[in-house]
Amino acid sequence: MRSPELPLGSWLQKPTHLAWLAGEGMRLLPFARASRVDDGFAALDADGRLPHGARAELIHTTRMTHCFALAVIQGIPGYAELVDHGVAALQGALRDAEFGGWFADATRTGDKSAYLHAFVALAGSSAKVAGRPAASALLEEAITILEKYFWSEEEGALRESFSRDWHQEEAYRGANSNMHATEAFLALADATGSTVWLQRALRIAERVIQGHAAARGHVVVEHFDRSWQALPDYNDDNRADPFRPYGSTPGHSFEWARLLLHLEAALLRAGLDAPRWLLDNARELFARACRDAWCADGTPGLVYTLDWASRPVVRARLHWVHAEASAAAAALLWRTGEQVYEDWYRCFWEFCASHFIDLQNGSWHHELDSDNQPAGSIWPGKADLYHAYQAVLLPRLPLAPSMATALVSV
Repeated sequence: MRSPELPLGSWLQKPTHLAWLAGEGMRLLPFARASRVDDGFAALDADGRLPHGARAELIHTTRMTHCFALAVIQGIPGYAELVDHGVAALQGALRDAEFGGWFADATRTGDKSAYLHAFVALAGSSAKVAGRPAASALLEEAITILEKYFWSEEEGALRESFSRDWHQEEAYRGANSNMHATEAFLALADATGSTVWLQRALRIAERVIQGHAAARGHVVVEHFDRSWQALPDYNDDNRADPFRPYGSTPGHSFEWARLLLHLEAALLRAGLDAPRWLLDNARELFARACRDAWCADGTPGLVYTLDWASRPVVRARLHWVHAEASAAAAALLWRTGEQVYEDWYRCFWEFCASHFIDLQNGSWHHELDSDNQPAGSIWPGKADLYHAYQAVLLPRLPLAPSMATALVSV
């Protein structure tokens, strides 16, 4: 696949812009160091402090470990020990030694979800690429759990969640967990050298995007029953849920658009067939999300959720949505060289710089209200390094291999 020429004056070719992205990454990393607790990593408040009673959570421990591993691969001193701390937590306090798999947090209770276990695999693969000594064992265990319990060869996708002892399975299928499995599978293909992970990622994308989203006018359908029948009214009584909100989530359309391009590039790099619908769907998902979600309520920014008539439901602006939008625009710009993606890329970064990036107290505001003022009804504090940090790395990397492996040669 030949790389197209970028538009004249593209930010992706400007050393000053690339340096700005790198500088923002260097500003984000130290803020996140404070998330360390004895059993892993925990969520920080808006000032970058651990709130009273903060405890290690699997989502933060895996994502921080992944991001700190990316820092190590880049040659940034001071983060190797934090990667090792995360790996140790995933092999210790957060691991279920009795039944296998990982607990959602240090209370060691609750169900076991595909969403969180995909992040264990991502953290393990990044730590392995970073050369951390205990990472290979963690990665092997994560793969074993994914294949034994979550991957369904029949469905070509992940099962959603199980009770602690794996005996009770949730009668639900989710696009979000399978999206992050796609991300993890791309990393696993590079970390293990096995193309089976690319083939599995393609099967997920074929079901969730080519099968369901394309039929809905390129709106990602998020919630399904166990037979993969859509549940359009799911969580109608809990519309602002941070992980399973009602309606459509434009941020996931952007995220899927980017992942489809990474998958296309990874398949071609491996000498495998990459179906045309990967690029076609990436274009359409991005275009539909921009059209429906940007300034949807008359105020700049991307709304969190929409109903099935493309009307705003939850009007909050979340940082991860805009981080993924900018990364998707960069991916489409690299893939096509078309000016429209340059324009959106600049638009999203201008908005992030003006509204999300917090130069006074550090990191990014995670949520804005409908007037673009800092808020915290859905995502209080500044818990998550993952989306913002990846957003400043991805525009500087090729579409394949996956991030950790790509950074080795940068």
